[in-house]
Amino acid sequence: MCGIAGFVDFTGQNGNEQLWAMVRRMSGTICHRGPDDEGAWADENAGIALGHKRLAIVDLSPEGHQPMLSAHGRYVMVFNGEVYNFLELRRELEGFNHSFRGYSDTEVMLAAIEQWGLRQAVKRFIGMFAFALWDRQEQLLYLVRDRLGIKPLYYSWLGKAFVFGSELKALKAHPEFRAEVNRDAVALMLRHNYIPAPYSIYKSTYKLLPGTILSIDIANPGNTSTPVPYWSVKQVAERGTADPFSGSEDEAISHLDAILRDAVRLHMVSDVPLGAFLSGGVDSSAIVALMQAQSVRPVKTFSIGFYEQGYNEAGYARAVADYLGAEHNELYVTPEQAMAVIPEMPDLYDEPFSDCSQIPTFLVSELARRHVTVSLSGDGGDELFGGYNRYFRGWNIWRNMVRIPAGLRWVLAGAMTTFSPLARESLFFERLQKLAGIIVADSPEAMYHCLLSQWRNPAEVVINSTEPPTLFTERDSWADLPDFTRRVMYLDTVTYLPDDILTKVDRASMGLSLEARVPFLDHRVVEFAWRVPLAMKVKNGQGKWLLRRVLEQYVPGDLTERPKMGFEAPIGNWLRGALRNWAEDLLSEARLKQEGYLRPEPIRRLWKEHLSGKRDRWYYLWDVLMFQSWLDKKHKVKIIN
Repeated sequence: MCGIAGFVDFTGQNGNEQLWAMVRRMSGTICHRGPDDEGAWADENAGIALGHKRLAIVDLSPEGHQPMLSAHGRYVMVFNGEVYNFLELRRELEGFNHSFRGYSDTEVMLAAIEQWGLRQAVKRFIGMFAFALWDRQEQLLYLVRDRLGIKPLYYSWLGKAFVFGSELKALKAHPEFRAEVNRDAVALMLRHNYIPAPYSIYKSTYKLLPGTILSIDIANPGNTSTPVPYWSVKQVAERGTADPFSGSEDEAISHLDAILRDAVRLHMVSDVPLGAFLSGGVDSSAIVALMQAQSVRPVKTFSIGFYEQGYNEAGYARAVADYLGAEHNELYVTPEQAMAVIPEMPDLYDEPFSDCSQIPTFLVSELARRHVTVSLSGDGGDELFGGYNRYFRGWNIWRNMVRIPAGLRWVLAGAMTTFSPLARESLFFERLQKLAGIIVADSPEAMYHCLLSQWRNPAEVVINSTEPPTLFTERDSWADLPDFTRRVMYLDTVTYLPDDILTKVDRASMGLSLEARVPFLDHRVVEFAWRVPLAMKVKNGQGKWLLRRVLEQYVPGDLTERPKMGFEAPIGNWLRGALRNWAEDLLSEARLKQEGYLRPEPIRRLWKEHLSGKRDRWYYLWDVLMFQSWLDKKHKVKIIN
């Protein structure tokens, strides 16, 4: 796992020394992603520079140093991530007379690209990756991101330069970068808790979409190409649904067990200490169980607990770890310890991000890093196997709603929003307003978008903003699937999973130089999951039926069968207590007016309501607080040369 950065300078005015200095400044901002080694490479004739920070996981020798040149010198690469099947690819490539200096996956990737070409090689990679590849022969720069968006990659056109990097702070370190806030992205963040790809918090700066390749032709600097997909969740979902697994339930259990077992086996390849996050739920327990089944030593597991009731999963995790014989590590976190993390969030995430589980995710990563350099996680299981409770609630709402004629629904929605000014301040009106938005939805996707929205009309809060289109609103991007549940599972897989869950885990872990791996997102598991009939995922009102049956082969069901808990922190209580002064400062009317991004009136109203204790408003306020906190620190980038 590493950090990458680089740029193309189209002016032709900088020599190698200047190019090296600039790219080392960029990569110096992300040294936490790779504290073990650093490297840079530049070609003044092309105006290109590549920088790398290395976290050594596989092949700890100098032969794994990057930027790395291919054996015949055509390609130069900087790479963040892991290709887990590199040993298998290496053996295949040796049959084509490729020889290797070391044992890194990077060297195998370059040989694969030389042998099969970039697009075909990438399709053979099993792993998580974001890399830049410079083709010296064709004078083309390629940016590539893994299929599910596990690893991040940002890019921006700066007029006479093109820049890219693992994190925004690397782009900001380029002298031409202008950090102009994208107000439309702020509106998206208030709706979703995150900024959906391809947008970022800065204008003209983008996230590369998962499963795509972006090519930059330095001979045509004004030609801003469009990322081209090499793998698509949409196609996988549609193909899998059209060609479902036709075996019995027992055969499906056996098949999923075999695929997951192999995915976990590959994800355990490491030359440094390795462990796993464990909450005691189905997903993380399945990963740890399959790790322990293939390990001769106790697997190191990690969980944290809160003293506040309703937020503590530590007991469940310990019970599973004890049953499996894992070497369990847990930490009970005091409110003071948890709240001490909050000021670090803006630097950690680089852009506003308000999923409050960012706090426990950072804390469990901090615990794991004391013992290991790699930790596996169970992320992805809910999206692939139907685990979220909202899938069932949403389906019930949609099923009942479509029985009402569309015209009548519009009449009802109008009636629900016609109240006196005094009534508009009530919780009842607020709920009616959300229901009004739901009942006029003309598709499961539109209804789900409304259900998931934090602020219902964020453009009314963010001054001079308009919400741009997203995968939720662009109908051409929706998968052609036959039922509500699969349609919203698809949406979560292409939006919430990469832009919230995986972003949260990447920044929290890599901020501590810890590599987090997600075996459920091995694309072979994903492709099989979409072939599994819905009846084997959701049964008797419960999700993840098939995955639960696999887990029961290793862990008794009574250890993991419990109501689903969110991995959260008691933010609402803290905002009325120890965080009150911090929040009051960020939410002050004078400050909001002076900054000019957010309208003070609705924010101050919600803040007063929350402080009164009559209503919990923290979920709205946390969005605003994370933006305000980020805004307060956005120009403070620590650079380590």
